[in-house]
Amino acid sequence: MFKKVLVANRGEIAVRAIRACRELGIKTVAVYSEADRNSLHVKLADEAVCIGPADPKKSYLDIPAIMSAVEVTKADAVYPGYGFLAENPKFAEIVQKSRVKFIGPSPETLEIIGDKIRAKEIARRVGLPLVPGSEGAVDLEGAIETATRIGYPVVLKATAGGGGRGIRIVMSEKELREKFPVAVQEAEASFGDGRIYVEKFIVNPKHIEFQVLADSKGNVVVLGERECSIQRRHQKLLEEAPSPSVDPRSRREISEAVVEFCKEIGYEGAGTVEFLMDEEGNFYFMEMNGRIQVEHPVTEMVTGVDLVKWQVKIAMGRRLRISRPRLRGHAIEMRINAEDPDTFLPSPGKVENLILPGGMGVRVDTHIYPGYDVPPHYDSLLMKLIVWGETREEAIRRGLRALEETVISGKGLKTNLEFHKRVLRSKEFREGRHHVGFTESMMV
Repeated sequence: MFKKVLVANRGEIAVRAIRACRELGIKTVAVYSEADRNSLHVKLADEAVCIGPADPKKSYLDIPAIMSAVEVTKADAVYPGYGFLAENPKFAEIVQKSRVKFIGPSPETLEIIGDKIRAKEIARRVGLPLVPGSEGAVDLEGAIETATRIGYPVVLKATAGGGGRGIRIVMSEKELREKFPVAVQEAEASFGDGRIYVEKFIVNPKHIEFQVLADSKGNVVVLGERECSIQRRHQKLLEEAPSPSVDPRSRREISEAVVEFCKEIGYEGAGTVEFLMDEEGNFYFMEMNGRIQVEHPVTEMVTGVDLVKWQVKIAMGRRLRISRPRLRGHAIEMRINAEDPDTFLPSPGKVENLILPGGMGVRVDTHIYPGYDVPPHYDSLLMKLIVWGETREEAIRRGLRALEETVISGKGLKTNLEFHKRVLRSKEFREGRHHVGFTESMMV
């Protein structure tokens, strides 16, 4: 049993982790930058330690500063959340060598899934379907050869990429010759790894991901899938569970292959295996994320499983006591961001007026409060509005009602509330015909 967990993150996921630990009877430590001194996670934790200035490189990404906080507070586990150092194998290894438990996969497993080429090789071995493309990282001539073989358009991807970064779509050989060296430089600058691989560009795909829990005893359970096709520039904006486009047979077959993939890499904790699905319903493995996802609440709403608590319990050595659950009803999550609804440009400011929705089937995960200054240094996420209904149509109607109730305003502060209303009212979304390019087409 952990006595004290240090939460190495900020914002709503830090609040979520602190609440889960408190329900488990575990004390918590918040770390914060100078810009987050008045953040909610700092107020809720049992202890709080300032780890540096606003710049995330000098605070939330500063491993020595975080480990100093671990040592000073005598925490016996670290919860990484998502983003920042959550999937950093070096951080996980340092935590582990300090005889402190990292609440997540092992450093070795993070190394495997962080290398997209290696992960695809394992996926191929266990029978997961792959997008046609290069066998591994390629140089410019190899990229041209691959693109000629599989046909344009293609996608250039950084082998160490993630979070939608390091991706470039190429329509011709001329464009490939122009974009390839830029992609290499971008990958090197962003990830410290300039290797690039090539994949066939799937036109108008859906983004489908399967939620996994795995314990240290070799038990793995898949808790259904989520659809995350409402995106902009590869960043998810709205997610739902289950997907309106996945039939029971595909759900069962993909889930079984996902279990084998997780066993093959010795996965432990919560994770997500992500796929593209084409217009014919064919699945293609993309990657695995070795952390909790921003959109995990929709899975919790349709399964009744507390994923964050299970992350902590698995790290304490508990055996999974969950069989594949029956999915009940439908859930939708809308990411409410501090950004202009028309241009999507960040719009930080002070929260002066705040009214949160409620009622049957409505959940709000947030770290904001009246008087809170939204800092310009981090992700623009203000809150996650999650709704549940017996049917997808009921969830959509409930989502619209909850959006209408929500008020977030203040000097200089804009939100994307209106964007989500447009999505939920659109015929394409209501009929489940949306895809990853839907947001761009809607904004034209």
